[in-house]
Amino acid sequence: MKIEEVKSTAKTQRISAHTHIKGLGLDENGIAIQSAAGLVGQELAREAAGIVVDMIKSKKMAGRAVLLAGPPGTGKTAIALAIAQELGNKVPFCPMVGSEVYSSEIKKTEVLMENFRRAIGLRIKETKEVYEGEVTELTPIETENPMGGYGKTVSHVVIGLKTAKGTKQLKLDPSIYESLLKEKVETGDVIYIEVNSGAVKRQGRSDNFATEFDLEAEEYVPLPKGDVHKKKEVIQDVTLHDLDVANAKPQGGQDIMSMMGQLMKPKKTEITDKLRKEINKVVNRFIDQGIAELVPGVLFIDEVHMLDIETFTYLHRALESAIAPIVIFATNRGHCEIRGTTDIISPHGIPLDLLDRLLIIRTLPYSREEIEQIVKLRATTEGLQIDDDALTTLSELGTRTTLRYVVQLLTPAALTAKINERPNIKREDIEEVGTLFLDAKSSAKILTQNKDKYMK
Repeated sequence: MKIEEVKSTAKTQRISAHTHIKGLGLDENGIAIQSAAGLVGQELAREAAGIVVDMIKSKKMAGRAVLLAGPPGTGKTAIALAIAQELGNKVPFCPMVGSEVYSSEIKKTEVLMENFRRAIGLRIKETKEVYEGEVTELTPIETENPMGGYGKTVSHVVIGLKTAKGTKQLKLDPSIYESLLKEKVETGDVIYIEVNSGAVKRQGRSDNFATEFDLEAEEYVPLPKGDVHKKKEVIQDVTLHDLDVANAKPQGGQDIMSMMGQLMKPKKTEITDKLRKEINKVVNRFIDQGIAELVPGVLFIDEVHMLDIETFTYLHRALESAIAPIVIFATNRGHCEIRGTTDIISPHGIPLDLLDRLLIIRTLPYSREEIEQIVKLRATTEGLQIDDDALTTLSELGTRTTLRYVVQLLTPAALTAKINERPNIKREDIEEVGTLFLDAKSSAKILTQNKDKYMK
């Protein structure tokens, strides 16, 4: 007798640097809790970010920008991601790095504009005529192929839909059968079919089948109420960039020339300003009619000092646009040269006139106790057991070196403990790994001492 265990189909994500961040960790009054939602310390920065989140939610933040400034490893990216978590997954969050604008295929300003448009959502409400219900039968009816030969073609498909009120049998076009196959619709699934377009949307499995077997991948939905044929309000979330792309690619015919044209096209199609203006007009008309609602999201530009003077001036205009997202910049530079100029030194490498527009949130270096809390949090996230004296050793090492370095030592130390057949990371594991790997400061010190041995 063979017994098989059903493997969970939940996606296992690799643990990244900011996996542990779940939000800003503020109480109901907007005051930062010392250690909450994956963030430790940086109370002032988190409270300031909380105010930014409130301003975004009340739609009073459009066309403004925030700058997160602080030394490396003080949690700037973490706070930006926490803002995204607080806003929820319905608000678009588009992260990018300053150096992304330097592409050989596409203009710098075009990359920036594309990311601006990715960060602006549009929630479209439509009332559609639909057939909705649980699939009770799905039978494709085949006929002889009109082209001759042995193959058969689907002439139409008979589908039975059941709701709490009754059932209906529908005879559908073969093109809808293809959509049903694409959506992987089976008997017992709850679906709806749009009358006008024939689009099929699978909502999930009917909860009558919930007791069969419990796979995490399956989402169970209740049996729809009312009639099978009804009017339903459908909400779609798209970004302005999605609309740009959909309208930028010409819908060629089936002839050879148009197909060749599509194949020969370069990978990136630059979207013209004219097209964007037309789309903005349509979007504004939808908003005025109450069909759509604008959801300004967040564009997060890390390492903003990598942008040059041209892109900074372009950002001015983009920020002043009526349709603009909230822009969050982050940088770890102090006074440095503005890229693209020869001798203009400015704080954070950002021109002074743009700095004037920014709300600046400062992050400060962590204390020993905070480093200890963060290391403990990371060990829990990575599923590692660590002794208290090893934690203390790591936190002391963190004050001398950097937080990033001690967090990176965790996994090698866990492997050392495993080799020595210990379940927990002990102090000696940390010391052993510390002798194998160098931190940036020690490496720089060795380079200075032996500079004559290295090539210049």
